[in-house]
Amino acid sequence: MYRTIDPDGHATTASGLLALPDNGEHDLKAVAFAHGTMADKADAPSVSEHGSELAATITYASAGFAGVTPDYLGLGLGPGPHPYSDVPSETTAYLDMLRAARAYSAGIERQLSREVYITGFSQGGPAAMNLARTLRGDADDWFRAAAVAAISGPFDIQATELPALLNNSLDPTSAVFYIAYFLVAWNRLHNLYQSPGEVFQAPYDTTVTDLFDGSHGLRDIVGSLPASIDGLLTPHALDMLRNPVGSFATALRVADDTCRDWTPGIPIRLYTSGKDRDVVAGNSVRCQALLRDRGVDASIIDVGEVNHLDSNRSGTAAAARWFLESHPS
Repeated sequence: MYRTIDPDGHATTASGLLALPDNGEHDLKAVAFAHGTMADKADAPSVSEHGSELAATITYASAGFAGVTPDYLGLGLGPGPHPYSDVPSETTAYLDMLRAARAYSAGIERQLSREVYITGFSQGGPAAMNLARTLRGDADDWFRAAAVAAISGPFDIQATELPALLNNSLDPTSAVFYIAYFLVAWNRLHNLYQSPGEVFQAPYDTTVTDLFDGSHGLRDIVGSLPASIDGLLTPHALDMLRNPVGSFATALRVADDTCRDWTPGIPIRLYTSGKDRDVVAGNSVRCQALLRDRGVDASIIDVGEVNHLDSNRSGTAAAARWFLESHPS
């Protein structure tokens, strides 16, 4: 547990997972991992007993690094609802988790080095990129970004991911889940609608909000939603998502800004799968193009003909190998 701030800048607490290698090494480089989408507090890496997000953190520790993973706000033991896909609060929770990990490690006579390798999967892809940008801006007195490995991240929600979700080119079950979660969470942050009935069709307008209170698992949520976007959203919601304006458009620009208008000065790799039917690979292509505009040659690496969750497993293994090449254990 550690102290951080909420999206409004108020003091709050969050939880996270720190995994250290049992190798006798005093000085350790950290791998800061930002996990993918989850709605149930109990699925967060620090409290779950299984899952690919927990496994990823342990993988980095097994490779000789300090594995550092924030649960994000509102997940794990954190209070309140999770501000899903809110890059600013993901970044502050991420950085404050690194600081908490360093403080805890010092208390057990382990030292986290200044250089930190940064990685994230799915929702965590943009968070990882923004943490690197934040550290490159000297936001912390100690940590410095060494490299970024972003796995299947939605870097271009407005122009790439939302159209793919809405035109049925991705997995329909996943599309309904993501869109519902996104609208509920962003309404809390940005006041997108006054009543759920403006965006959700009956009978879901009376049930969707409560599904994302942090106590429902993926299976429970999916089983309580329709099979397609057409059965979930009103015409107004479809128009809002296809033609964002006002505060919604402004918030989308912030979310889609993590690859834009900064010069990393560190190596970056983008891991994707052409078979991913949750986060279209075009997100990484867009991120690569924006980085190239700043003179950065970020490689896109195909992790094989795997689905979204398996891209995390393959990408984590590839990232661990890459980090080890840069810093042999």
